[in-house]
Amino acid sequence: MRGKGEMTKLSHYGKSGEVRMVDVTEKAVTARTAVARGFVKMPAAVVRAVRRLKNPKGNPLEVARIAGIAAAKRTSEWIPLCHPLPL
Repeated sequence: MRGKGEMTKLSHYGKSGEVRMVDVTEKAVTARTAVARGFVKMPAAVVRAVRRLKNPKGNPLEVARIAGIAAAKRTSEWIPLCHPLPL
């Protein structure tokens, strides 16, 4: 937090403003929760098919769940300076 006239120290920046990785070796393990939401617009017939699980390639909601897990496991590959997190 910033106090009056005071800048917060940003841990991922060095004294010259260069970006750097932060050492988290000594950091305590913490439990965290993240929630992601999205919106998909589709015809009513498709929504009905998904709800009835009447799809030629299986349950698309299960496929989406697995894709979300796979994406979360690779977060550190997509976000610069993000440490790999065990899930």
